[in-house]
Amino acid sequence: MVFKPKVVILCGGQGTRLREETEFKPKPLVEVGGLPILWHIMKLYDKHGFNDFVLCLGYKGRMIKEFFMDYEWDAFDFSMNLREKSHRYHRTYDLEDWAITFANTGDKTLTAGRIKRIEKYIPQEDPYFLLTYGDGVADVDLRALVAFHERSGKLVTITGVHPQGKFGIVDADQGGNVRSFLEKPPADDFINGGFMVVDRSVLSLIDSDAQAFEADILPVLAKRGKVALYPHEGFWHSMDTHKDFMDLNALWDRGAPWKTWKEHPPRMRRSGDG
Repeated sequence: MVFKPKVVILCGGQGTRLREETEFKPKPLVEVGGLPILWHIMKLYDKHGFNDFVLCLGYKGRMIKEFFMDYEWDAFDFSMNLREKSHRYHRTYDLEDWAITFANTGDKTLTAGRIKRIEKYIPQEDPYFLLTYGDGVADVDLRALVAFHERSGKLVTITGVHPQGKFGIVDADQGGNVRSFLEKPPADDFINGGFMVVDRSVLSLIDSDAQAFEADILPVLAKRGKVALYPHEGFWHSMDTHKDFMDLNALWDRGAPWKTWKEHPPRMRRSGDG
C-alpha cells in the first residue's frame, strides 16, 4: 500500500490583524471567491494527491465544523419531502473525496501545542506528516516538496518563499532624477511560507500548550542541522490583513495563480445572504 501522509492544518488562531473579518468568524473561514481560504488550501493539497486532513481547531472552531457539515446543502439546490423526512440534492459538481478529522485543540493553545494535541491522529507507522497554516495559498508543487524532504534526511522541511515588500521602491540616479517606480517588489530573502513536511519524531519535542512551533521547535531543530528549506520561486500569498483579503479576492477574479484545479463548486452562500 502506498503511504499517504496526513495533512495537518493549523486553524486555531484569532487573526487579530484581520479584525474586520475575524470578529465573527475564524480566520480560515474568511472567504476568497465565495469560499473559505481553508477550502482553497485543502483543494491545493487534494490536487497533489493528499486528501486526509486533520484540522487543529481553536477560536470559533465550531464554525469550521458547521461549514463542512452544511457543505452539501449550502452548495446545491435540493428538494425535500417534509412528511417522509427525505431530501434530494440537485448536484452540479462532484463533492471532494476528503477525509477530515476535526480536533479541538484549545482556544489559547500555541501552534506546537496544537500539533502535539493531534498526535493520536498521526499513525505510529507514519514517518512524517504535512503541516501548514490555515491562511495562505500558493502554487507550490507539493509532491516535489515531499520528494525533496525524503531526499534531505532532515526532520523538517519548510517551504521558503519571498515575501512581498511593504513599500514601493523609487529608482533615482545620483542627481535625484527619478527613473522609475517599482511597486512593492518581493524581498530577496526567504521566509517560512508554511507548506512543511514534519517527521513524526518531532512530536516528542513538544511538551506544552505554551510552545510555538516557529519560536520553540524550529530554532532548536535548526541548531541541530535538522531543518531543510525547499525554495519556492512561484506564487505565495498569506491573508494577514484586510488588504490581503482584498488582494486575494481581486486575484481570484483575475484568474487565481494558486488555482491548480479545473472544477469549482457553485458559489457558496455568503454570510448574511438571504
